[in-house]
Amino acid sequence: MAAARISLPGSAGPGPEFEDYSVYSNLSDDELLQLAIERSLSDGRDATSTIASPAQSSNSCSNVPAQNVNPPAPRHSTHNPPAEETSAHYSSPNPPCPKPPDPKNFDGTISRFITGSGKHMVAYRSRNGNVVHMGPVPKEEEDPLFKAIEHGQVRQVKALIVQPGTNLMLPPKPGWLAIHQATWYGQVACLRLLLAAHPGIINKQAARGESALMIAVSKEHEQCVHVLLEYSADTEIKNNDNETPLYKACERSNAAIVAVLLNHGAAVNTHCIQGWTALQESVSRNNVEIPEMLLKAGAKLSLANIYGITPLFTAAQSGQLAMLRLLLKHGADINSQAADGATALYESTKNGHEETMHFLISQNADANKPGKTGLLPLHVAAQRGTVNMVSMLIPVTTKARVRRTGISPLHLAAERNQDEVLEILIKAGFDVNAQLSDERSKTYEDRRSSVLYFSVMNNNIEAVTMLLESGADPNLDVFNSLLVAARQGCIETITLLVEYGANINASIATHPTTFPAVYMFSMKYLSMFKYLLDSGGNALSCFDCAYGSGIHPPIKTTHSERDDIHDIERSPQQTNQGKGVQFCEMISAPSISRWAGPIIDILINYVGNVTLCSRLMEHLDSYSDWSVIKEKAAPPRPLLQLCRVRIHQLVGHRRVQKLPLPFGLLRFLQHQEGAVDY
Repeated sequence: MAAARISLPGSAGPGPEFEDYSVYSNLSDDELLQLAIERSLSDGRDATSTIASPAQSSNSCSNVPAQNVNPPAPRHSTHNPPAEETSAHYSSPNPPCPKPPDPKNFDGTISRFITGSGKHMVAYRSRNGNVVHMGPVPKEEEDPLFKAIEHGQVRQVKALIVQPGTNLMLPPKPGWLAIHQATWYGQVACLRLLLAAHPGIINKQAARGESALMIAVSKEHEQCVHVLLEYSADTEIKNNDNETPLYKACERSNAAIVAVLLNHGAAVNTHCIQGWTALQESVSRNNVEIPEMLLKAGAKLSLANIYGITPLFTAAQSGQLAMLRLLLKHGADINSQAADGATALYESTKNGHEETMHFLISQNADANKPGKTGLLPLHVAAQRGTVNMVSMLIPVTTKARVRRTGISPLHLAAERNQDEVLEILIKAGFDVNAQLSDERSKTYEDRRSSVLYFSVMNNNIEAVTMLLESGADPNLDVFNSLLVAARQGCIETITLLVEYGANINASIATHPTTFPAVYMFSMKYLSMFKYLLDSGGNALSCFDCAYGSGIHPPIKTTHSERDDIHDIERSPQQTNQGKGVQFCEMISAPSISRWAGPIIDILINYVGNVTLCSRLMEHLDSYSDWSVIKEKAAPPRPLLQLCRVRIHQLVGHRRVQKLPLPFGLLRFLQHQEGAVDY
């Protein structure tokens, strides 16, 4: 359907909008809008009926297609258009009626829409689709009785009530009676008139199940509440949300209305929305006066909602100290648990309420009850890094119970880099070598286990130092902590781990290699690689090859632009032999092979007479400058080199530096005779 273009009176400025003057320019906005809509609706039935478009401008006539004739248009002043052109011409065979039909008796369809200017319109169409009437939506006339009640016009209300035909039980509005109107607006005098005229309406419910009493409570019209209760309003009628008036009064935290309802016998232990009672709702609002009234009226402290949460739990969760004191004073169970096992102390700790947590501990709350994840309050405090909470919980938490959880608070402090908490826990005697249980270790892809692993993974040098100085073993994990540090390229962490006994020659059970696994992550960092060899790394295993000078099977590698170590897919023959990845295979990875020469050169300094396999020879032959490395590796090796290797085998690398030898000789034995820089 083509959009009609209309120029409104008063438009100004250059452009097509200014040139779009037509015979309709002096019509009102409503008349123009109605005409445009009518023409658009009839466009499909009468293609020649159009409103002047920009292309036609004032040269086209409303009932003549633009392509037929183009008579010269008479010039008119935009302020004084000719009178005979002001009337609208309807092309529809059924022009709109001047008055809208009665919706109750109309045989057709009624549709409503909003114009671009925000006007609400209604269209009446006959069965064949013709528009019978279109115009603004008529304003609904408010019921005289409701209008009088809203404005508190008592005399008029009284007059309307006694009029013949007035039925207070029939709602002029769907689900809304006169009594609801009176309580909504807090019109006490009108409410009394209605109840005196028809007492039976007092407990009638509105569309959402609200009684007049519920509405009065929700709107906090205390006088209306008094009047309704005088006429024996039912205090137990619930709305569609399963709320009682007492519950709603607690939600509004209105002590006066709560007192009135209790004095008229409102039940205090009714389970409302999600199983909450009025007491639990009042506790969540932190109004001590209301819970005290409810408790005196017989409210039970042990009633829980559908999640197993009691009022005490709710108070602890929101950190309401005064409320906790009140509930415990009336006998609440301090160690009651929610459906997930959490206690008030656990929730207070989790939400960081230090004051309420201290109070609960002073009242002998059990700190050894875990939550749904199996963690104790101490675990939660360590995870949050709240030093004061950790200090308060340590004396009341048993280490045996901590061990049963399968995770130490040290793990959580290290994972979140909570160094201050880590220090406090270490001083308190928590085991720095505690390991995760199998179930908790399996939740991590790398199957980590030790506290130290978490700190190494986070590159937290301070925490790593603290743990190692306190006796942490760097060799507890399946994937050695040294391998993690090497993968991250952190030489400072590697140095610390090696100094405290990390196994440089450790392997990975799930990814076996014939050489130390740490080399996979350090060959691209030659200074790091040399440090590991200086510290006792096994260099000889790198030259151990099952194929020797024979033909090696082709290697399939994963190509990538990243500078990571790529997995090498072993051939079925290698897998059947049960051997791990060989050094010559690993060095052939695209991301490593470019450094093959310097890597082999460094390794040769740490071995005696060795034979390079055909694959290593291929690498050295691939670059002319590497030919000197082949000559260096060719046997026999210099006697001085063979002696150095033998001394290391007999003494061990850690004791070499303590030998009573000249400084220059010690430097040679420690491979410090010259700088290695590639």
